[in-house]
Amino acid sequence: MAENKSGSISLEKITDSIKQYVRILQLTRKPSMEEFLTISKVAGAGILLIGVIGFIIYLIMVLIPTAIVG
Repeated sequence: MAENKSGSISLEKITDSIKQYVRILQLTRKPSMEEFLTISKVAGAGILLIGVIGFIIYLIMVLIPTAIVG
């Protein structure tokens, strides 16, 4: 929310923000099952990819010091 120079929030700014939120909510709709499944697959693939990258970084950080020391 926006504040004016005196630091207080005006009623006009609040009502404008609420009107914008309502406008956005009116444009939304429930996704079809096909859209939902596609979004779920992409999100799942992204989570899996980030997990694999993190695991590879973990293995590198564990194996390199072990190889150097002994």
